Amino acid sequence: MSCVRRTAIAALGAALYGFMPTMAAEPVGEAVRIRTSVTGASGPIAVRDAVHRDERISTSRSGLGQFVFRDGSKLAVGAGSSVVIDKFVFDDSKTVQKLTVAAVKGTFRWISGKSKHSAYEIVTPAGTIGVRGTVFDFYVGGDGTTAMVLLSGAAEFCSQGNCQQLTQRCDCVIARRNGSMTDAHRVNRSILTTLGNQKALPFLSGDQRLSPSFGSMSGSCGLSASLEIKPTTPERLRPQEKPSQPPGKIRSNEPGKRGLDTGKRGQDPGTRGQDTGEKRGQDRR
Repeated sequence: MSCVRRTAIAALGAALYGFMPTMAAEPVGEAVRIRTSVTGASGPIAVRDAVHRDERISTSRSGLGQFVFRDGSKLAVGAGSSVVIDKFVFDDSKTVQKLTVAAVKGTFRWISGKSKHSAYEIVTPAGTIGVRGTVFDFYVGGDGTTAMVLLSGAAEFCSQGNCQQLTQRCDCVIARRNGSMTDAHRVNRSILTTLGNQKALPFLSGDQRLSPSFGSMSGSCGLSASLEIKPTTPERLRPQEKPSQPPGKIRSNEPGKRGLDTGKRGQDPGTRGQDTGEKRGQDRR
């Protein structure tokens, strides 16, 4: 990470929160993949740049950022997204006591690390995701509507005292700011219509591609077909009929003149009969 970026983050932390610069600049993870434009507190983020507690990470409309935290947890931030690493308490055993990520808007993938399940918390405008040793995708719309799709492990989504347990791969739940929430059910293509955004879950639909360490275990839960045009089954073709030929054509062995004797063949027997009769009449004379 550049000295300018570290200094800027330290100054911002001190100004906003009263932290000492060394604490404000303490890294909690780093960027491992950046596509198009991803920005942090002090500007553009590049691969191997550190990310920090209380830092807001934002991506452009085509951006993608992949981050690994110090305990091995992973967060992918899709296009047009914004997230804040809200809390990070690290201990000496390479695990975290607390890691809270506040998703403001956009689409994300979370992969748990080495820490206890209870150490992780994902906060959204519609509720909180409790992690249970998990891989999952989630989406936060502009109105705060949140959708979550479980890919591995287990998780729960809680909103205003109501919780839904996700225990099966491809289980999903949709929650809104007012506390309304669907039951956990298997995700299907209609979720994109419900969310009003065909690119709401791009890592599953295939609209954005993650590196193997972030995406190889997931699959699409059947959503990739929603953006594909299925080929139609070709009809069995009938043999093409040969066009009828006008009578009187003489077959020729010259190139380009073959196959023109159809009409002639039909007339040959009559012609032969006439020739025979004429010959015989002349002989008798």
